[in-house]
Amino acid sequence: MVNKKIGTRWGKIIRNTFIAGAITVFIHIVHAATLDRMIEYKEVPFYSPNVPAEMNGYRIAFISDIHELAETRLRKAAEELNKKNVDLLLLGGDYLSNGEAPLQMMEILSQITTTDGIYGVEGTHDNYLKSFTVMEELDITPLSNSGLHLRDYLYLAGVEDMNRRKPDISRAIEGALPEDFVLLVSHKPDVTMTQGTDGVDLILCGHTHGGHITFFGVLAPALIPKAITRYGHRFMSGWSASRDGVPVYVSRGIGSFAWVPRIFARPQVILITLYLAQ
Repeated sequence: MVNKKIGTRWGKIIRNTFIAGAITVFIHIVHAATLDRMIEYKEVPFYSPNVPAEMNGYRIAFISDIHELAETRLRKAAEELNKKNVDLLLLGGDYLSNGEAPLQMMEILSQITTTDGIYGVEGTHDNYLKSFTVMEELDITPLSNSGLHLRDYLYLAGVEDMNRRKPDISRAIEGALPEDFVLLVSHKPDVTMTQGTDGVDLILCGHTHGGHITFFGVLAPALIPKAITRYGHRFMSGWSASRDGVPVYVSRGIGSFAWVPRIFARPQVILITLYLAQ
């Protein structure tokens, strides 16, 4: 009798575990087929006492990791951004996964209307020579360990990809003045932990895709490849900080790598609005 009760109890546990597992798998499949295919236009306010008064309310769109995103979907994203009245469009790299020149992608992005232009950095999968050539032909300015003043008191800088070349933050921001608000773009966020970021006010990155395939949005640090990031969940997505405490925002990116479905890592375009903190 006792053995029968134990057997019944274990039978219920196994059955309930199987049901829970099946429901979990179903939820993830549905999420991947629905929300994870819908681009999120994420509004992100950024408050800082270093934002120039003249730039209070300044809007920055950030697109990263296009990869295999269908042109029709990118075109819709461009149309949507043209409704957002952005002052600046920044591109975070990985425009395709095969290193080819992303001509059609860049042509679509170049049609986004901004006040202060479109600027971009290279990504891990980009042939920077090909990508930069296409960008320049379309009046998109590449940033390669370089920077420039967009306005009085606004300095924009971008660095090379640390997996393929040699990013140099100090060189990228060397033209900034002490009174400038300094905005830095890097494809891979890990560089903010290996180099000093003093003098930078805000850093935008991509690369990690929010984990790409996760369990309810969580990915065990042990399962995150070192080639993606050496800092576990620190740079999966959203707000983080450099080793010097400078705010870092990591986008989940807009596309999918090699047609691998996203699971609880919804693609996104980031819309950052700068506000002067009193």
